[in-house]
Amino acid sequence: MADFDDRKRGFEGKFAHDEELRFKAVSRANKLLGLWAADLLGKTDDQAATYAQEVARAGFAASGREGIVKKLMSDLGDRADEAAIRARMDAALVEAQEQLSQALSN
Repeated sequence: MADFDDRKRGFEGKFAHDEELRFKAVSRANKLLGLWAADLLGKTDDQAATYAQEVARAGFAASGREGIVKKLMSDLGDRADEAAIRARMDAALVEAQEQLSQALSN
């Protein structure tokens, strides 16, 4: 029975760790996406950082990913269409995962 309990704790620990990493990656990706959009909008460094936080907060809303897409479509207008936003969102997640992986390996 002790072996089963040890395995259970191991799986629970791995799940919690994986979920924490996923949360960090999504948060970082949302920030990267916000910085990309801020650049398209011509915002300065300070404005870009503030805007990136707004985009990240939109991701924490009940609508999550779709809330970010909706916000960016509204904010960017004709600077980027939905397909471009979604493609950049996917690329930002890959970039964020790579950054976290590098940070963890150091």
